[in-house]
Amino acid sequence: MKTLDTITYSFSMMDNGAILLLLVYFLITLSDLECDYLNARECCSKLNWWTPWLLGGQTLLSVVLLFSGHWLLWLLNVPVLVWLVYRQWSVRPGNIGIYDPADILNGGQLQRHTRNTMVFITFYLIFFFVYLYL
Repeated sequence: MKTLDTITYSFSMMDNGAILLLLVYFLITLSDLECDYLNARECCSKLNWWTPWLLGGQTLLSVVLLFSGHWLLWLLNVPVLVWLVYRQWSVRPGNIGIYDPADILNGGQLQRHTRNTMVFITFYLIFFFVYLYL
């Protein structure tokens, strides 16, 4: 049983670290858009390509925690998974993805996406250290 916990927490820490790196990439890309180093179409196509990987990483993490019997950690990770699935499925028809070039600059979505990314970074950073401690 101790070996299963060690494997679960090690995998969770690595998966969480990979998601953290991906979110830092999101933040850098969004800040490049804000500073006009990237155009909106290029930025949105890069971010939309990585969004399913973010969702897949969180799904895999939740499944591992569920099947290893860590109910409390699973319950704390489920709201993030639900939010990511909701975000993915609530893309309006006509948009190219969660990040749409027309909406991100004209609709004032850039600050909202940046804020959401910072909230996710904070969540995953806290849980990275939780898994490290466990």
